[in-house]
Amino acid sequence: MSHRSQTSEVSIAKVAFASFIGTVIEFFDMFIFGTASALVFNELFFPSLDPLAGTLASFATFAVGFAARPLGGVIFGHFGDRLGRKKMLVLSLLVMGVGTAAVGVLPTYQQVGIVAPALLVVARLLQGIAIGGEWSGAVLMAVEHAPPGKRAFYASWPQCGVPTGLVLATGAFLLIEQLPHDAMMSWGWRLPFLASAVLVAVGLYIRVQISESPVFQAVRDRGEEARFPAGEVVRKAWRPLLIAIFSMAANSIPFYMATVFALRYGQSEAGVSRGTLLLAVCIAAGLQIFTMPVVAMLTDRFGRRPLLLIGAVLTALEAYPFFWLINTGKTVAVIAAMIIALPVVHALTYAPMSSFLPELFETRVRYSGSAIGYQVGSMLLSGPVPFVAAALFAWAHKPWPLALYIIAGAFVTFAAVFVARESYRDDIASAGRPGLSESKAPATVV
Repeated sequence: MSHRSQTSEVSIAKVAFASFIGTVIEFFDMFIFGTASALVFNELFFPSLDPLAGTLASFATFAVGFAARPLGGVIFGHFGDRLGRKKMLVLSLLVMGVGTAAVGVLPTYQQVGIVAPALLVVARLLQGIAIGGEWSGAVLMAVEHAPPGKRAFYASWPQCGVPTGLVLATGAFLLIEQLPHDAMMSWGWRLPFLASAVLVAVGLYIRVQISESPVFQAVRDRGEEARFPAGEVVRKAWRPLLIAIFSMAANSIPFYMATVFALRYGQSEAGVSRGTLLLAVCIAAGLQIFTMPVVAMLTDRFGRRPLLLIGAVLTALEAYPFFWLINTGKTVAVIAAMIIALPVVHALTYAPMSSFLPELFETRVRYSGSAIGYQVGSMLLSGPVPFVAAALFAWAHKPWPLALYIIAGAFVTFAAVFVARESYRDDIASAGRPGLSESKAPATVV
């Protein structure tokens, strides 16, 4: 390998690691909110409601963040396509840290009444706006720095931040579960939110040291930045935008079914302890940290579409067995359900997205296009999952509507990916550009 190639590999490794660290922190912040929504927020912020209504209200607060994510995608996407990817990565991490730390110092309903859930919603909105800009910025830095034939692999590093953040968030609540109930409900639940401030400081230090995307820099040097990137995406790239939005279904619905709704479902319907459910999620997410890069390397070798289509089919096939395993109430079965759902099926439908979505859009609108597609898809398909699942189960008192919900998501993704073109051999500088996206980059055998 030449000195230039070695330098390039070191540089992309540094960029990918910086993207990974920031994504870990951002998704740690998001997942501690989701876990708290399933386990404690109904008692702390909605105690005047009956248990079902309190759970629904708690899950609705969780969904508020997803409603704010498209706004974050538009804002961060606009300035990411105008000013650069690096600046937006630093800003998104800072906003996320403020929103999460604020939750840790909020008064509860017993202390200030209705003001408490209102403040919780505001903090969740800040989280949603920050996440709206985080994912696309992180994966674009990796994709646009990566050597040909390794884009999906390096872009999977920030993707691995998602299960890593989930492991840390679940592990944090697993630890505070050891506290006496009164202590956990009075101050223990605040600790993960406050600890986030320390992690944010570390992430900011690492991110300010990375260099700007060379692909974006070339666009800026030529003076080709889009004036209104979001508007251009909607007008000229509406077809890839729709593909991006609906391709999110098969990874979004089962993921939040497993990591949020199942925490409540397993306790109330199968008698599984809270600690066992948290442990199962922690083990499965830990394994996913390693399966995501493996899937990504396969997408670099065989293409984005084959892995996504296989993942969509497996998502439909695992829908009912997931609930059957949890309903046994046995620890081994619950862990098996989570392993099938996360490091196997979810890895297949999520790992390719970090390269599949950016390659749908040309460089000058890539931040906006991938951010809006990802975040609108998340708003429509991820945020409502715990709320919709709780409502469906309250109606049927059986898991079959939940399985059908997952199968419907798998079908939507299969259809969206099926009509997309394959892009894994495209040159990233011309990917998404009409008439130029067929340019081939040399494939690297993984």
